[in-house]
Amino acid sequence: MLTRLTNGDILLQLHVQPGASRDQFLGLHGDAIKVAIKAPPVDGKANAHLQQFLASSFDVAKRQVLLEKGELSRQKKWRIVAPCTVPDALQIYLES
Repeated sequence: MLTRLTNGDILLQLHVQPGASRDQFLGLHGDAIKVAIKAPPVDGKANAHLQQFLASSFDVAKRQVLLEKGELSRQKKWRIVAPCTVPDALQIYLES
């Protein structure tokens, strides 16, 4: 789900739904947080778009949002380095 590490980074388990009408967090999908994004799953466009969406959601630079696992899968693990904020929609999923 959403785990804050001891160094302040956040690990985020996501289930991605590309090709949606808008970008948004949708709640839980198993052990992951479901997120819908507008970009299609073609030529890495969905990953790039998701990286930008997460950067703006956590108020960090794009270079602080790192894909750790799942480049070609809907199940992805992202690291948010030194986030300035946690989106309101994700606060309830935050584990220490």
